[in-house]
Formats: sequence, structure tokens, C-alpha cells
Amino acid sequence: MEQRHLGRTGLRVSRIGLGTLTWGRDTDEHDAADQLKVFWDAGGTLVDTADVYGGGEAEYLLGKLLGGLVPREDLVVATKAGSVRDPYRRFNGSRGHLLSALDASLERLGTDYVDLWQVHAFDPVTPLEETLQVLDLAVSSGRVRYAGVCQFSGWQLAKAATWQLAAPGTRTRLAGTQMEYSLVQRGVEREVLPAALDLGVGLLPSSPLGRGVLTGKYRTGTPADSRAASEQLAPFVEPYLDESARRIVDAVATAAEGLATTPLQVALAWVRDRPGVVAPIVGARNARQLSEALSVEALSLPDEICQALDDVSAPVHRYPDQDWSTL
Repeated sequence: MEQRHLGRTGLRVSRIGLGTLTWGRDTDEHDAADQLKVFWDAGGTLVDTADVYGGGEAEYLLGKLLGGLVPREDLVVATKAGSVRDPYRRFNGSRGHLLSALDASLERLGTDYVDLWQVHAFDPVTPLEETLQVLDLAVSSGRVRYAGVCQFSGWQLAKAATWQLAAPGTRTRLAGTQMEYSLVQRGVEREVLPAALDLGVGLLPSSPLGRGVLTGKYRTGTPADSRAASEQLAPFVEPYLDESARRIVDAVATAAEGLATTPLQVALAWVRDRPGVVAPIVGARNARQLSEALSVEALSLPDEICQALDDVSAPVHRYPDQDWSTL
């Protein structure tokens, strides 16, 4: 699998990442091992997890597989900290919480360091410079190799990345930002992606298949084993089952038919090759699903297909987001 640099850093990752959101909850140790082996055999290196996935079980499962099933040095292990189970405070970016969370993640993962440590979300009640200083401490201590953020808006990302660049050699550059990005969710193109491109921060798209909608599985109904049929996950999928999304899914299916491939591969290839994108993070229920996603490596969409998909999924840009040169 092709490797790409994450932002303007020396860290190289596979251009498809393996997500572990369901590990320890819906994905047991056997299925997790099968997925990791398939991913590694395909040349994949970037494995993305978080301290809250499965209540910590995702990190624990990954840790059990590191070194035994797959050599630790062959993987780029990325995890996150900052999300908390508190009805009054969803995110905690304080120094105390983040450093404690990092220690706990390393223990569950059974490793001395993580390759990429990410602040899971912006904390509006902790000074941003305090949160960012934790990244510097983590890197300088050797427990973290590279640092990034997730779910930061355009101004939040620009402020954080610029702050880190203001003291080169002292503060660690932000390597990546993880945000939802797909043909049915192109909101990052307004401000986040331009900021990332300008400041040298690589984009790691989450939900690159539109929470499963872009595979076409919901075109004729709701499969019994799908996320939309799950009481817990149905609200997660429902926003992308409207008429606008259906038009996009139909266009993806038409393109797939013309290219003799699958809607999954078309949708994944589109987002993988967007400017600024480094590696979409793909989650799968089993190794078979993951293998189908990884087979996208050989697919490059023709320019006319990309343009047609761009047109049908184009987000509405209004003041002040649109190009002022056209006003």
C-alpha cells in the first residue's frame, strides 16, 4: 500500500487507516485479530484508536495483538485523549486529565510510546495553550512521537497550529487533524481543509463512507444487521438517509457500475485522493468487509467521474466562505 507523509512531518502512514471504534464492543478479539492481520498483509500501517473506544477495551485488544500477531515497529499506532463520560463536560483538555489519560493508554496498549497522540476534541473551558503544552510534554518525554487534534473547527485548528509553529524547536508541530469527510459530508472544505493545507497539517478523514450510507446498502431498505437497524447507532446514520444523500448515493452507484467496481470503492477512492487528505480511517465489522475496502488500492477514479461526483455532492458555500474573487 502506498505510504504518505502526515502533514509536513517525517511520519509516513499507509493511505488507508484501520479504525477500531467497535473493538471491544461489537468486535471481539478473534475478529480484531483477523482484521489486523488482513490490514498488515495488505501493507497497512496506520491503526487508529482512542481511550474511550469500548471503554478502553479497543486499546486493550490492540495491545494484546501488538508484537505477537504484528510486529510493533510495523505499525503506526494512533490514539486519542480528551473525551470524558461526564454529562456536564464532554471534553477535558486539562494538563492533569490528558497526562493521566496518556499513561493509562500506554498501559492498555502495552507499549512505551504511541506514534500519533491526538486531542480528541476542543475543550472550551481549558486554555488552549495548556492543552497544547501537554502535547509538547508528551513528545519531549518520548511517550509520543507525533501529535495531532480531532474535531477542531477551522479557527480552532488555525489557532492551535499557528501557536505550535510560533516557537519552532520548542513546541511540537501538529502533524494531523481527524475530521469527518465524505461525499455526503464535505463541511471541512469550507474552513478546516484550507487551514490544514496552509499550515501543513494532514487530514485523516473519519467516516469516509458516510457512516456506511455510501456503500449503497440502504438504497432498497434497512438491512437487519446494519447500523441503521441498531437502536444505539440508528441516530448516527439517520442524517445521511435524506433525499440529498440519496442523489449522491445513486451517482456513486452509477459510477461504480460504469467502472465495474463497487460503490464502496468509488466513494473511498474519491475521498482518499482529495487534496490535503492523507489517509481515510476505515472501520469494518469483519475481515471480509475490510478486505473489500483495502482492494481500493488499485483504483484511481477518472477525472470525469471525479468531476461528476464533485458536482452532485457540492456543498453550498455562502458568505464569507466562497471565493471572494468571484464577487
